[in-house]
Amino acid sequence: MCYNVYMFKRKCKITFISHGATVHTTEGIISDAEKYPKLNELGEEEIGKVCEYLESRAVAYDKIYTSPSARCTQSAQIIAKLFKKNTTTIKLSSRNHGEWSGRCYADIFDEYGPRAIIQQPHGGESLEDFNKRVGEIIDKLVEENRGNRIIIVTTPDVIQSAIAKTLELNPESQFKNLIKTGTLTQISYFEDNWSSVIYSDYMPI
Repeated sequence: MCYNVYMFKRKCKITFISHGATVHTTEGIISDAEKYPKLNELGEEEIGKVCEYLESRAVAYDKIYTSPSARCTQSAQIIAKLFKKNTTTIKLSSRNHGEWSGRCYADIFDEYGPRAIIQQPHGGESLEDFNKRVGEIIDKLVEENRGNRIIIVTTPDVIQSAIAKTLELNPESQFKNLIKTGTLTQISYFEDNWSSVIYSDYMPI
């Protein structure tokens, strides 16, 4: 059967924006800290291009939400200035990587192999718990924003989790959907708990 999204009654449309680059993202370092690091020069440039893209589309957004980390709030403030809106901080933080935080992804993969992406590091959050947390927060936002278009500025892993829920991906496949810094992903949420990825990892040039 061929499904047409126009057959469904939309509740909310969310444009997820991945924060701009930081010294950690450019060096491949795992970071779940909230106060550090902030955007580097490349990150500010990436968010500037995101703003240019959003301005060119001339679409109005009802609310702008941001994850609590400095890299997200800084990115969100730049975007909010464009729309002359305030930002609302929500508890949509990145996955807690426990003892892995501060280490390079490459070192983790060398030590644990490809399945490291679904393992629970000591003192960290399981992928299952992370996905459950992200899903519950997004579901609540959708219900609170019926009929709205909203922006959520967050981390790549949160966006991957949102996509995985919509596409019903298994944990091993979740991270195969690459989300780079300074990119946009849009998901429409409909009645009957149905959602559709409109586009993902779009990087304005």
